[in-house]
Amino acid sequence: MALGQEDLIQIQQLIDKTLAARPEVVNANVRYELDIRERIVRVEEELKHQRELMLQGFENSNKRFEDVNRHFDEARADVNKRFEEMRADMNKRFEQVDKRFEQVDKRFEQVDKRFEQIEKHLTIITQRMDRFMFWSLGLTVSAVIAIVKLT
Repeated sequence: MALGQEDLIQIQQLIDKTLAARPEVVNANVRYELDIRERIVRVEEELKHQRELMLQGFENSNKRFEDVNRHFDEARADVNKRFEEMRADMNKRFEQVDKRFEQVDKRFEQVDKRFEQIEKHLTIITQRMDRFMFWSLGLTVSAVIAIVKLT
């Protein structure tokens, strides 16, 4: 069953009449499109705002990292300064210890010299004791011989 031109015109008139009787249906599409456009605009604005917040957060993070880096640099400088002070102090202490060792070495040299002197004196005393013993033995033997001859 084919529709004629008159039928199509009549159907079109009925549709137009029905839509005219219910304007909210026509306006609903327009309202829906406007609502969607408003929502799209709000979403775009929110995304723009979110992007700005993210950029601001990145900037704050960069500032924070710079602060932390500066803090570490200051701490490193303080540690290096303390290390150098400790090193200088230890060098001074080592120099003092070296001086004390030198003094101890000098003292040992003096003790060695004193022992050498004592050794020389002991040698002389030993020689004198040997002579004394020799002379004592000689006198004793002579006295014994003289007493034996006289008796």
